[in-house]
Amino acid sequence: MAQDLRTYLDQLIKHDPGQLKIVEEEIEPEFEAAAIVHKMEKDPKYPGFPAVLFKNIKGSKIPLLLNLHGTYERVALSINTDVHAMVPEYGKREGSPIPTTLVSSDQAPVHEVVLTGDQIDVTKLPSLVHQELDAGPYITSAAAITRDPDSGRQNAGIFRHQIQGPRQVGFMSNPAHHTSYILRAYRELGQKMEVALVIGHHPAMLMGAVSKLPGIGGELEVMGGLLGESLEVVQAKTVDLQVPARAEIIIEGFVDTDPEKVQNEGPFGEYPLYYTRLGPMPWLQITAITMRKQPIYVDVFNAHREHLVLGALPRMGGIYRRVRESIPTVTAVNLPLMGIRSTLFIAMKKKVEGEPKIAACAAFAVDPILKHIFIVDDDIDVFDNDQVMWAFTTRFQGDRDLIVMPNFLGGHLNPVTYGFHREEKGPMETKMILDCTKPAPPATFPPACRIPPEVVERVNPSGVVLDYAPGASLVNDPITSMG
Repeated sequence: MAQDLRTYLDQLIKHDPGQLKIVEEEIEPEFEAAAIVHKMEKDPKYPGFPAVLFKNIKGSKIPLLLNLHGTYERVALSINTDVHAMVPEYGKREGSPIPTTLVSSDQAPVHEVVLTGDQIDVTKLPSLVHQELDAGPYITSAAAITRDPDSGRQNAGIFRHQIQGPRQVGFMSNPAHHTSYILRAYRELGQKMEVALVIGHHPAMLMGAVSKLPGIGGELEVMGGLLGESLEVVQAKTVDLQVPARAEIIIEGFVDTDPEKVQNEGPFGEYPLYYTRLGPMPWLQITAITMRKQPIYVDVFNAHREHLVLGALPRMGGIYRRVRESIPTVTAVNLPLMGIRSTLFIAMKKKVEGEPKIAACAAFAVDPILKHIFIVDDDIDVFDNDQVMWAFTTRFQGDRDLIVMPNFLGGHLNPVTYGFHREEKGPMETKMILDCTKPAPPATFPPACRIPPEVVERVNPSGVVLDYAPGASLVNDPITSMG
């Protein structure tokens, strides 16, 4: 059976039933669902920060799934691996794309229900308001599929979409992302841009949509690579696009690329955990909504842990794979969550002085959102922030190992980005490379302290360490005399 959201939920429950919780009561879409999940994150009664299926969101008949992608453990499971192996596994699968398979409409579950004309009402979806100052309900989990007018290739990316009316949602794409290049190309041609928003599928669908690929397009084939099987697609009903056939919901429509056809959009809590990018944006005019007979609406918790996790693994996998093409001595990469996708840790087995800077430049070329890159030796676990900070403190000197590069295209949603004139807001920022590696051989460096590894391997704490029993003596029979 082809994989989709439902097959993954079955896999998750078999792996650990505690990773999916159910809410039967009617829940308000404004703040309440988000607040429930937010409080669960630090509550020891909910280990593993589980996903939550809300069966009754007020104002909608469709159940809503929130926080499915909220932990690395769950996204790692979706590619049949664990946290420590997920980055190279993702890179391998991303680098092995599989062509899509076109199926007929009657074979596509997402075409079981087709709404057009006066039947269209996107406000009936259980879209949430998550953060205090969000402008209203948003679609947060949709992969936006478009077609490049030059190559004819389909492209996918994830962006926010404000509900602006029954047949209209906002369209705000990152200026540095391929979708914006496609929009600008249609604008130059004076043509409308067709779009399909895909909601609800196997996690491979959303992760594939944010993969960092060379050139425009290829994301649907990467989705197949992540699944380990061809992604089934179907011809959309009202736009000339092929869309995932086993999705839960698809919204079809077009964007008028006339620069005058804009309206105010935002504010919205973004991945830097601030409200950014408020202003005039184009919108998507909806021409059809298709869905399963009993769909599940997947929502991503913006400006929260799920937002960061979902955006991190695909970027890590792509960066790892493509940086190693330039510098094969790179051994690991990590985007620490509180680095909000802009801070990268790279570990490498340095052979020659200067390699760390080349590796960092290769990473900047893969993902323009990157801002600060720390390069460490391969004895440092890049998933351990304390180890990285130890290397930063003991192997780095600012006057020798810091490279500062102003006026780079960057993450436009970061509140400190600037324009051509520094006092203006714009998409540019100052990048930094922090080389926290030891000198390359044959130079010497003090050895790190450690217990002999063979002793660590040999000892077994569980065989000698006992629980303390309240009321028992803390010592054995006391020695009352010596000699």
